[in-house]
Amino acid sequence: MSATALMVLEDGRVFRGSAYGATGETLGEAVFCTAMTGYQETLTDPSYHRQIVVATAPQIGNTGWNDEDDESKRIWVAGYAVRDPARRASNWRATTTLPAELERQQVVGIAGIDTRALVRHLRTRGSMKAGIFSGAAAAAPVEELLARVTGQPSMLGADLAAEVSTPGVYTIEPAGEHRFTVVAVDLGIKTNTPRMFARRGMRVHVVPSGVTPEQIRELNPDGVFLSNGPGDPATQDDAVELTKAVLGEGIPLFGICFGNQILGRALGLSTYKMKFGHRGINVPVIDHATGQVSITAQNHGFALEGEAGQRFDTPFGAAEVSHTCANDGTVEGVRLVDGRAFSVQYHPEAAAGPHDAAYLFDRFAELMEDR
Repeated sequence: MSATALMVLEDGRVFRGSAYGATGETLGEAVFCTAMTGYQETLTDPSYHRQIVVATAPQIGNTGWNDEDDESKRIWVAGYAVRDPARRASNWRATTTLPAELERQQVVGIAGIDTRALVRHLRTRGSMKAGIFSGAAAAAPVEELLARVTGQPSMLGADLAAEVSTPGVYTIEPAGEHRFTVVAVDLGIKTNTPRMFARRGMRVHVVPSGVTPEQIRELNPDGVFLSNGPGDPATQDDAVELTKAVLGEGIPLFGICFGNQILGRALGLSTYKMKFGHRGINVPVIDHATGQVSITAQNHGFALEGEAGQRFDTPFGAAEVSHTCANDGTVEGVRLVDGRAFSVQYHPEAAAGPHDAAYLFDRFAELMEDR
């Protein structure tokens, strides 16, 4: 029988369930993900660093865990909360089960809680500090557990990109003929991103978050990419200055998620923390140049200030808000009007999908071809 587990929120709400994965204690920001598939990709996405992810899908773990779908070399979530964990894995690719992998990587989780009630609570009150306590850790008085939860650092002001970035440069070779060379700044990059570039004939040099403009010049790229990543974009002054240097040299630039916020800041926009963010694989986004709506994968708790179609001047030329969320109007993309740089808040590289926005990698290739 599984040990007792508690999930304690900073406003004092407590959910009682059973231990799932490792037993012990974990702290993080409680957020919910609306995806009905792709839990392995979610758990290994560096953008979820220091977050306790609540799965809205009722059954989790059905397909087990395999050796092919990781988006990085480890699980990054601080904790995992599910309602009805699968009793066994049933997939020919599975090499182990989800709870076994959570235990192996010492990720503390909780199962058997009313995730619907928890998600409704977070949608009303917003993402908040939380903790999961199981086994001996759950035996402490709730008041003591609550003090540990409220005493942890906030996600607002958290500088986390360097904690998930690569320690050194590595290169992904193109699949087939080499067409372009891209420098990808790793702010929390996912495995599938260099793969998407490679399929289009791009050699990708993945570099640490602290890379300098001089180091980028030495690699002589045809384009620069700013990846997704965790934390507060307001802390990324160095990445913003790097982006300004790239824009000043006229090198084509493409950004995703955190990279969208970095480009936006470099163009003069500000950022803010969202109430509960966008996390899932079913978020509709409007491209205001075409009117096309894409169904997208998203994972962000911060966003750029702005509104649909907004145009503004920058030191690099006119810029505009190019995409917004059809649900709530959140800025989902910015670009220079002359086309040299663009970014989106969502994930065109999404695995397990959707793939509506994969064409953006081709758009980046066209920018480099026209340079």
